[in-house]
Amino acid sequence: MTRFMKAVAAVLVLVGGLVFGGAAAYGTTPVSGTTQLWGNVGSGKGFNAIFTGAIGDHGVSIPATSQGKPSKKNTGYRLFVMKKGTIFFNTKQIDAAENDNNTQPTTENNTTCSFTFVVTEPATIISGTKAYAGITGSISVTISYAAVLPLTKNGKCNPDTNANPTAQIGFVTGSGTVSYG
Repeated sequence: MTRFMKAVAAVLVLVGGLVFGGAAAYGTTPVSGTTQLWGNVGSGKGFNAIFTGAIGDHGVSIPATSQGKPSKKNTGYRLFVMKKGTIFFNTKQIDAAENDNNTQPTTENNTTCSFTFVVTEPATIISGTKAYAGITGSISVTISYAAVLPLTKNGKCNPDTNANPTAQIGFVTGSGTVSYG
């Protein structure tokens, strides 16, 4: 083997160790601590989610049964299907607050026919798989919506619950502490 080939082989081993060793080490060892949740609420029951901090991962959040199985109905549980595993949450408190028809808008303007709706409640981690096996903790979750409602034919705000917003947006954010084992 020539000196040049030995040098190339050494560089390839070094780079391979950095790339594959670094990739294997990155995110494989769970870390307890503070984590943040970021998500956008779409028109469906699920939403894209990103965790930062102690959980550095992304995926989707979908409704789940009390056994952690995906569901088409929102039953007070959510399964976060992430790249490194799943995290199963009890979301009964935040779901109840979000769906309480007696909760008034956080802000409301009848002249511009716009409003916001913000609720905050805890969500408790039940279990996790793969990189999240043994995870426990809770996150204080905030769900925020903003919308502009249509005007009636006589130019008044249409606050009817059946009125389709002309524009709307929703976000999920949260912060909490997780631990493993």
